[in-house]
Amino acid sequence: MSSPNFMKLQFASRSENESFARVAVAAFVSQLDPTLNELTDVKTVVSEAVTNAIIHGYENRTDGTITISCEIDDDTVSIAVEDQGIGIADIEQARQPLFTSKPELERSGMGFTIMENFMDRIEIVTTPGKGTLVRMTKRIETKKALVN
Repeated sequence: MSSPNFMKLQFASRSENESFARVAVAAFVSQLDPTLNELTDVKTVVSEAVTNAIIHGYENRTDGTITISCEIDDDTVSIAVEDQGIGIADIEQARQPLFTSKPELERSGMGFTIMENFMDRIEIVTTPGKGTLVRMTKRIETKKALVN
């Protein structure tokens, strides 16, 4: 068995980098030959996690750093999105559908709900004043398995 493949990206907490992060992770995951729906799910959760880091973690400050780490182990992709922003005061409250700490923005408060529904597993580690790490995993149905 071979060792897992991995990649790591760091970029400024700027909204224009969200699409770069989404496309970069999708390109990395593409080596598993995912279905279009699986690839869309991965792109969506990366977009949600990065947007949360920018809007909530750094409160739209552009001087922060977001780090994305991805690992592919057999047919499973693991994605971690990390910031060193303000952290989340109450994770359980933040995970509630439609909850938002920024009601003035045109956002639905569905970020964590979307991540939980599109991925097999999600873990949130946060320390107020120090930042947040969102780890997500998803098993990609290999097309070889579908042929058998």
